[in-house]
Amino acid sequence: MESLAQTRRPSASPLTVATFVLVAIIGLYYVKWSPYYHRAFVAADTHSIGHSILTGTAALPQPASWQAALDYASAYARAIWQALVLGLLLGSAVQVLLPAHWVARVLGRAGLRSVAAGGLLSLPGMMCTCCAAPVVVGLRKRQASQGAAVAFWLGNSVLNPATLVFMGFVLGWHWTALRLVLGILLVFGGGWLVDLTATSAERAAARSQLDALALEASPQGNPFGRWLKLLAQMTLRLLPEYVVLLLLLGAARAWLFPHIGPEVDNAIGWIVAFALAGTLFVIPTAGEVPIVQAMLSFGVGVGPAAALLMTLPPVSLPSIAMTARALGRRVVAMMMLIVFAVGVAGGLAAVALHF
Repeated sequence: MESLAQTRRPSASPLTVATFVLVAIIGLYYVKWSPYYHRAFVAADTHSIGHSILTGTAALPQPASWQAALDYASAYARAIWQALVLGLLLGSAVQVLLPAHWVARVLGRAGLRSVAAGGLLSLPGMMCTCCAAPVVVGLRKRQASQGAAVAFWLGNSVLNPATLVFMGFVLGWHWTALRLVLGILLVFGGGWLVDLTATSAERAAARSQLDALALEASPQGNPFGRWLKLLAQMTLRLLPEYVVLLLLLGAARAWLFPHIGPEVDNAIGWIVAFALAGTLFVIPTAGEVPIVQAMLSFGVGVGPAAALLMTLPPVSLPSIAMTARALGRRVVAMMMLIVFAVGVAGGLAAVALHF
């Protein structure tokens, strides 16, 4: 990072920076901040934010079929398409509209400082794991450290302020406290562990890429044209596998959650099984709240329900596929294991605390 500070860099274009800021603020206000502000009042008045996307009003998901895949994909797409578009816009814009060294200066050095910055920067985003994935890819392209990118990625969904408020009104504030405590450990501890366990090859590659970034010449041509080109490239690269995995998970709901009722008690086997299913499955922002509410109403034990509360939001098979090349296989595998472990810990804590 010292070379970044010593190298003369081209000055930032006020127009491109202002465009990025406006897209971020207007997009987040329209897609996230305003809708969630109004939904908070609904949650306070009705103690609900809708039906479970997993089962609707039924006690079990649809049997595995092509129709089940299409039904889930359709419901999921209606819930997240605007946020996914915004995620693609921001993920491409961060690579083109901001000066290259800005992201590296704030998030590029491995360690707690960058991890903390990544986690804190995630809080206004409030995106689901798949919608945040394109931004994570963009940050990594601009040499954010692996730990900082992971903290940003996980923080969007796990520490989402709106979801924490919905959770308090719908499930009870003790559930919010459990999510907040374990979420802080997951986001910041997970990012720190990723950086701490980086291999020597990964550290050397990061230093080399940072040095190369410091010497990078100012790109030629219209930045807005390059932005649109990169947006198209990211869309074509990330969305096909995302759609395929979404359809597969929608069809496989009945296999991942074969029982939803009093038979799913607080035994460790059920907690582990639901933690694993939650780590793999994909939901929209705050979708875990009505899912857990429905499961508790059907008699599911608090242990498996808490495991889902911690594992459904942060990662999923589609979001892992979207970020695997940017973060590296070691990191995404490590994050799935950490999320799974935190889910099991959350389930055991809910049982021990007599939720």
